[in-house]
Amino acid sequence: MQPFTTQIRVRHYEMDALGHVNNAIYQNYLEQAAVEHSEHLGLTLELYRKLGGIFVMRRIEIDYLRPAVAGDRLQVTTWLEEMRGSRAVRRYEIRKPDNDHLLVTAEALWVWVDATTMRPKAIPSVLLQAFLQNEQTDIAT
Repeated sequence: MQPFTTQIRVRHYEMDALGHVNNAIYQNYLEQAAVEHSEHLGLTLELYRKLGGIFVMRRIEIDYLRPAVAGDRLQVTTWLEEMRGSRAVRRYEIRKPDNDHLLVTAEALWVWVDATTMRPKAIPSVLLQAFLQNEQTDIAT
């Protein structure tokens, strides 16, 4: 599946005592990129509600390779590596747009769950089709 790229500006309050982005903040960036990717494909929270489900992150593995600091613009790229049953494996890379060095790589397991019971259920075909038909990379600013 084709990657989706967005940009995020690092804010001052996201710094830790060492003066760079707190490790926990990167998960927020990853989740935001996943939401923007879905919205870019027309898969809004409203549609998810109509389908009676929602994606929830079940597991994440993040490798922190280089720091970012306040004011940096970060390019967050995400793509779906696999979608099967109720599970979607999403990969991520974060880098500065003017530099090819990776700052962060990550892999997350997202699970489609029933919005009422919070029990896993099969990803609806309308979602599978939208993600599988994604044929372009876009940059949101």
